Amino acid sequence: MKSLAGKVAVITGAGSGMGRAAVEIFAREGARIIAVDISDAVLDTAKNVDGEIFAMQADVSKEADVEAMIGKAQSEFGQLDAVLNVAGIAVPGMLMDVPLEDYERLMAVNLRGVFLGTKHAVRAMRASGRGGAIINWSSLGGINASMGTSIYSATKAGVISITKSAAIEAGKQGIRANCLCPGFIYTAMSAGGEKMPGILEKAALGRGGQPEEVAEVAAFLASDRASYVSGTVIPVDGGWSAKLA
Repeated sequence: MKSLAGKVAVITGAGSGMGRAAVEIFAREGARIIAVDISDAVLDTAKNVDGEIFAMQADVSKEADVEAMIGKAQSEFGQLDAVLNVAGIAVPGMLMDVPLEDYERLMAVNLRGVFLGTKHAVRAMRASGRGGAIINWSSLGGINASMGTSIYSATKAGVISITKSAAIEAGKQGIRANCLCPGFIYTAMSAGGEKMPGILEKAALGRGGQPEEVAEVAAFLASDRASYVSGTVIPVDGGWSAKLA
């Protein structure tokens, strides 16, 4: 029996990286999927991944777009069981040098986007009475800061807080909310990062991670096997966060 058979999931950031990997893993496990991305690359995801996948372009920083993607799950498949708020961006910059437009952009996508996705997921799941699972993408940067990532880290710390609040506020309606904190993962956004001295050695496993290794954890959290898991913050980092130095 596939672990997500009979479930419907909305997955943002589905045009590439961990979002696309999540579409692949969820489809493999039997979920029907609304795959969402601001880029038309999401059309390629839907075309090349086997399964029941409806692709749509949306901007997660716009509330009308987020309402539309949640509504599409219900109109296309008749239900909503999981929402994965994966979409995010990284704009490096030292705190003293960050332009206000970079701050606004990071906050809009990384924090407002997750807030809106969580808000409308909770509303839809409460209305259906079915409960559901929300999986939000934070980062190790949401747990600890590093040079040149001040605003990025602030947005990802906010994601952790939103996730915990959702778990508390919606738990009695059978809605679970959990947060993933990936370490160094090989994606287009991290391209070239593996050349940073010592970056791969920071993980106890001594290597970077693959997008599907994060998506597999999300699939577990969306499944009934994780029925008593809520409000957690789970590093998927090869042991990076376990090291003192």
